[in-house]
Amino acid sequence: MTRLFLAGDVMLGRGIDQILRHPGDPRLHENYLRSALDYVRLAERAGGPIPRGVGLDYVWGDAAEVIAMARPDWGIVNLETAITDDGAPAPKGINYRMSVSNAGELAGLRIGCFVLANNHMLDWGAQGLSDTLSTLRHLQLPSAGAGRDSREAAAPAVLSRAGAPRVLVFAMATRDSGVPRSWAAGHGKPGINLLESLDAAAVKAIKDQVRAVRRTGDISVASIHWGGNWGYDMPPEHQNLARGLIEEAGIDLVHGHSSHHPKGWEIHRGKLILYGCGDFLNDYEGIAGMEEYRGDLSAMYLVDLDETSGNVLTALTVIPFKIRGFRLNRAHRADADWLCGTLNRECRNHDRHLSIAPDLTIRLDKL
Repeated sequence: MTRLFLAGDVMLGRGIDQILRHPGDPRLHENYLRSALDYVRLAERAGGPIPRGVGLDYVWGDAAEVIAMARPDWGIVNLETAITDDGAPAPKGINYRMSVSNAGELAGLRIGCFVLANNHMLDWGAQGLSDTLSTLRHLQLPSAGAGRDSREAAAPAVLSRAGAPRVLVFAMATRDSGVPRSWAAGHGKPGINLLESLDAAAVKAIKDQVRAVRRTGDISVASIHWGGNWGYDMPPEHQNLARGLIEEAGIDLVHGHSSHHPKGWEIHRGKLILYGCGDFLNDYEGIAGMEEYRGDLSAMYLVDLDETSGNVLTALTVIPFKIRGFRLNRAHRADADWLCGTLNRECRNHDRHLSIAPDLTIRLDKL
């Protein structure tokens, strides 16, 4: 059995970067606020004082203990922040970055792969992307979904250790997540792995990529940044792509992200599809609007796969957290109830049901 922990967008820039040990330049290029310190003040106005000069262990909060107890083989998250102290801000209104000096602790949460295919990875241009890639490589932290050319951007992260199946992470983004077409990697051009279409041709292209590197016994994950930030709608083309990747391309697990809140999910031919894992960590506390989606709640997905039976799903556990003080805190019962009810409502399989266990984890009843 292989256990993966999956989470959605991890945003460590802006306000969060300002409370870390080595805050970067707080100047922003937004219409809303002009200093990243203002996001800290908004959060403190909403939830009380936030400490300064902390390490990443502070922001991981209770998630670190949960992961230590769950002992996943690998973790996969979408890093929605460039790691750079340089570069020019892209003219897009919101630009995320964390200081390179704060990145040294990124290895502390058992994250095996940082997905870089998203709509913020080039917020600081090609220089910001280059710094991100160099920093992760220096820290020996695998990444996928972006590179110095199209070949590197499309290449999977290969997670391996002795005595365990390899995990291949193929990362990509779609135009409807807000990625400009100009950000696509090309021949000799740095950028992200951008899917121009979500049709049968896209499935075929990914199938060819998987076949080129997959060995017998490998687990293949498609990590996709797609769709808008709010709402539970899942476009048919997203569902068709996800199912096609399982049916045709040899993908064992679809890890979707971009939505600021957890969205729908399904089990297709024994394989899990997460259409939107939601933000795992952000600096949005104190910002009004969209409260009905409970963007203050985040979810960690623990996924067990049986490699002896074709990497089918054998167990799914969702651990709810509440973001408060720029920190991941275990959710209380009312919040866990709300998230469980929402995930049950948004499940594409009418015969699947999640229930809350005594420890306030949310677990799949049957397979």
